[in-house]
Amino acid sequence: MKSRQRGISLIGMILVALLLAGVLLVGLKMVGPYREYFAIQRIIGLVADEGSNGASESEMRRSFERRADIDSIDVVRSKDLIFSTRSGQTVVEVEYTRKAPLISNISLSFDFKASSRHSRK
Repeated sequence: MKSRQRGISLIGMILVALLLAGVLLVGLKMVGPYREYFAIQRIIGLVADEGSNGASESEMRRSFERRADIDSIDVVRSKDLIFSTRSGQTVVEVEYTRKAPLISNISLSFDFKASSRHSRK
């Protein structure tokens, strides 16, 4: 009786490893932009709270700049922020695009919209 071999071949294992390496590469490249987005979301929530407590727009812009410098955020500047008031609460919003280089001339592009309305509890 002939025994039949089962399992993955060497070529199959190499292909699976390459696929996993590609997924891991893309996943690691996504960490930076999303970490930055969540930091911006947190900062504009704090700035909006300052505005709801009576801070002027220029004070809120300076506060954002200071906090962004601490967190090393350079993709969004205070001039990019949009301020409005809804139901007596200050709302701060910003839209921006972030590109992350992947391989050679291939990049990942992320479009983010952060708002203080979504960061409140």
